[in-house]
Amino acid sequence: MVKSAAILFGVVFLLIGILGYVPAATPANGMLLRIFHVNTAHNIVHLASGVVFLLCGIAGAGPSQTFFKIFGIIYGLVAVLGFYYGDNALLGIVANNTADTWLHVVLAVVMLFLGFGASGSKAAV
Repeated sequence: MVKSAAILFGVVFLLIGILGYVPAATPANGMLLRIFHVNTAHNIVHLASGVVFLLCGIAGAGPSQTFFKIFGIIYGLVAVLGFYYGDNALLGIVANNTADTWLHVVLAVVMLFLGFGASGSKAAV
């Protein structure tokens, strides 16, 4: 389960990273799908995350679970930063808005579950 989830996350993150550069998908001042505020730094983070998710998914359940643990914690911290910065860029670099912040909360919860709580996930190779 966790290996497949890592591959799915990888594909989705890569697609979102690519969409961030498509003018038709970001028509309203860098608002991806008119909801999420993105910029070049944000897109690069999505692309890099997608590549690492795919590599971990291909490597197996153990690396996938470890990556979900690490990224679950990172996304939790990013969500906290999002609440702190509000609709301003995180650390003055990565575009952010309220929708991004709540999406990061959801992603952190899902990733932490897959990393720490998914039962039997190491056996699913």
